[in-house]
Amino acid sequence: MLWTPELSDIETPAVVVHEARLKENIRAMQATARLHGLALRPHVKTHKCLKIACMQLAGGAVGLTASKVDEALVFLDAGCHDVTVAYPVLDPAKLDRLLAAARRQGATLCCIADSFEACEALDAAARRNTARLGVFLKIDVGLHRCGMDENDARLLPLARRIAEGEGTRLAGLLSHAGQAYGAPDAAAVRDIARQEAAILCRVRAKLETAGLAVPTVSVGATPTALAVEAPGAYRGIDELRPGNYVFLDRTALRLGLAGPQRVALHVLATVVSTNERYAIIDAGAKTLGLDLGAHGFGAADYGYGLAFLPVNGQEDPTAAEALRVVRLSEEHGFLDRTGRDIRIGTRVLILPNHSCVVANLAERLVVVKEQGALTTWEVAARAKVR
Repeated sequence: MLWTPELSDIETPAVVVHEARLKENIRAMQATARLHGLALRPHVKTHKCLKIACMQLAGGAVGLTASKVDEALVFLDAGCHDVTVAYPVLDPAKLDRLLAAARRQGATLCCIADSFEACEALDAAARRNTARLGVFLKIDVGLHRCGMDENDARLLPLARRIAEGEGTRLAGLLSHAGQAYGAPDAAAVRDIARQEAAILCRVRAKLETAGLAVPTVSVGATPTALAVEAPGAYRGIDELRPGNYVFLDRTALRLGLAGPQRVALHVLATVVSTNERYAIIDAGAKTLGLDLGAHGFGAADYGYGLAFLPVNGQEDPTAAEALRVVRLSEEHGFLDRTGRDIRIGTRVLILPNHSCVVANLAERLVVVKEQGALTTWEVAARAKVR
């Protein structure tokens, strides 16, 4: 059940996680990885929570993926022994912190590079710290954010430089098909996944033909991981790095990749004022973020989430019963209440556009246990963006 009587007793705004849904999402993604013969290395940027990372590792994940150095340090220092930092890090001080933590914990550490500048920085840091650092060559598969184009003339020389570095080794190829978040439907997401796999397989073949071993090919995006169905679709891929799947959000529903009963994270808010047009809630941009969806995909009139009222006090609501969060200021949210009589003091559960942003803004998660009782989990890597 989405609504439980216990939620009426907690202060708002609060980020609420339903444990049963969270556990099922973790189990289902591990099963997907197993079906396709892939190692699962979930991205912790979604939840930034040690408790959830432990659940993922206990469920069969081979290690974790992090974005920023200080985020990775939280999980390394907590005892995770296999971490990939899937973000280009060039700063010597950051790299020294990261490598020192990995050495303290006896952890396996990998980073990424898509330029000679990044490669030189990683190699120098590894030599300073007497380490052998695994480096993934980042490949652009269509998002056009970071990564090398498969036809870039520098691709093979850079891969060779990584492989032959005194402090680096070529860990493999890594990509993120984030453009899938902007797809119109699940079929288009599946096409993106096929294109991603094809690009990576071509690059792997090019490097192996040149005599370079490519130990691991790693892909990561929740939409593609949810959309791919055919067992052979990941042929040539070794590792999966989704993150958003633990919570899901409005984007997964928009793409037709999950139903509302799969969404594990909502924001509980209270109506604090009303006027002719709006019901005003106590959750604004500092709780919900100003995100139209991952990577900014989302129509200009999409709004910032859907707010649900209790239905018979217990049942899961449907999208037809939702109020749109149409505007946000720092501490206020504006619900379009056209045609609805919403009383001050009413509580609503908000389905956010992008759960990763919401979790990063929270100090703690209010967790609804499977028996209905409430507990809290710390968001230990909150705001770790360096």
